[in-house]
Amino acid sequence: MIQRGDSVKDKEIFLTKEGYEALLKELEDLKRNKRREVTEKIKEAKEFGDLSENAEYTEAKNQQAFVEGRILTIESILSKAKIIEEDGYNDKVTIGSKVKLLSLLDNSIVEYHIVSSPEVNIKENKISDESPVGKALIGAGIGEVIRIKVPKGEVVFKILEIRR
Repeated sequence: MIQRGDSVKDKEIFLTKEGYEALLKELEDLKRNKRREVTEKIKEAKEFGDLSENAEYTEAKNQQAFVEGRILTIESILSKAKIIEEDGYNDKVTIGSKVKLLSLLDNSIVEYHIVSSPEVNIKENKISDESPVGKALIGAGIGEVIRIKVPKGEVVFKILEIRR
């Protein structure tokens, strides 16, 4: 919760241990490898001559800006990170929970891992606590039926299991 006088920039960012370690790994790769690669591309592009009409140089500078921006973003996230303890079963959905749901619309089973925004990965069913589904699930317990408005209409889930 944000107290008066606190800024959103100072807000803690909750991460799973796995998410924290993945960001550390990405940061190390950016600093050790990507920076060097981009610097080399800039150096090579400068050798082509006139920089004002040099597409390779412009692209390399854009890559450099992206890498440096990503480094700053990750450093900022890590400086505010609080690692979520993952300790077996829970009775309520929180950030870090792995939730097994039954769709009451088509009787299919779906599992989501509720994470903070920096960890979202749709391919791995990691959804944000700020997404419509994530928001609706936070605080809910096993057996509860949740109706969620999504862009395509409404979904209805029954919570079957909550793990951490």
